[in-house]
Amino acid sequence: MAKRVAPLIVAMLTAAVFFLSCTTSPPPAPVNAESNRAKAIVQGTSTPDFPASSTAPPPKGGQNNTQSAQAIVQQAPPQSSPVAPPVVPAAASVSSDITPEERSFLANYLNRLSYMVYYNDASGLDPRFAKMAVGQANRYLIEKLGLSVIDFDQIEKNKKDQLSAYQAETGGSIDMIQFLAQKFNADVYVEIDLKASGTGFSGNFSATAQGTMKIFETSTAVLLGSVAFMSPATFNPSSLDAAVGNAISASVWNAMPKVTEQTKALLGNSFARGIRYELIVQKLPDARQASQLVRALGRKFKEVEQLSFSPGETRIAIFAFDTKARVQETIYDAGPSAMMPDLYLVYMRGKSFTFNSGL
Repeated sequence: MAKRVAPLIVAMLTAAVFFLSCTTSPPPAPVNAESNRAKAIVQGTSTPDFPASSTAPPPKGGQNNTQSAQAIVQQAPPQSSPVAPPVVPAAASVSSDITPEERSFLANYLNRLSYMVYYNDASGLDPRFAKMAVGQANRYLIEKLGLSVIDFDQIEKNKKDQLSAYQAETGGSIDMIQFLAQKFNADVYVEIDLKASGTGFSGNFSATAQGTMKIFETSTAVLLGSVAFMSPATFNPSSLDAAVGNAISASVWNAMPKVTEQTKALLGNSFARGIRYELIVQKLPDARQASQLVRALGRKFKEVEQLSFSPGETRIAIFAFDTKARVQETIYDAGPSAMMPDLYLVYMRGKSFTFNSGL
């Protein structure tokens, strides 16, 4: 009996061991980092430079994996989907509207600017030194720029001779120097305001000069800009006046390049709408006829702006890239369109035209 039971027990134990071996999973194989790395590359979840395996070293600079992913995304090229163009605000200046012909006209105009130089007679400067300062500025304009100038003595003479005309035409509404600058057809006038001082003894005199040169637009008397100047100490063995004269001459001569460059730059910007002319029309009975004239002029010039109205005198600003002669002719042409066929010129001064409506 015992002999039969023993083989049966052995068989049962063997079956149990076999059953247990089938239901129990084998221990996991050791993780192979290189295998995981290769698998990730093949599946597209990693690159050799940016491994996805958790066993990879952290990015430089202490960034975590999320930051690294953001860095990769930021470096990716932009998508090719169309992007709406940004809205660009309209420029304040109208210089982009200037045609090549107008730009050429303006460049030539700025190269041929006419200057009138005078001094501030309220500064208390000795007239001898004032004449010397104006003469040195004019000398620069002649020798360096090849421009014609208005002589100091000519201005002094006209201050007396034109006094009655000045009162009749302006009623004292503008400065006498502006009036003369317009009479002489100067585009700008420059006012020299300086102080000079000196010291020394026989055989060794020294002096210095300092001040400003103010630049005014002739038509409107608007201050365009100013240039400050100061001379180093100058020496002369003969006299104190000679030393002062040297200081004035040197400081004015050295300031003139800045004056002319600044003038061209500032006028170039202000003339972006065109050269400014002023039309004064006498005896316009009512505002409706003034508006008709403005509209008629607007069809012939680049820009027209009504400045004021009264039955006795209406002021209109005209902006055009044209000469004075052409502007005058065009004003005549506009008269019939505004029901003013008998419009006629009373006088012209600088860029200012005074017409009578003929009504």
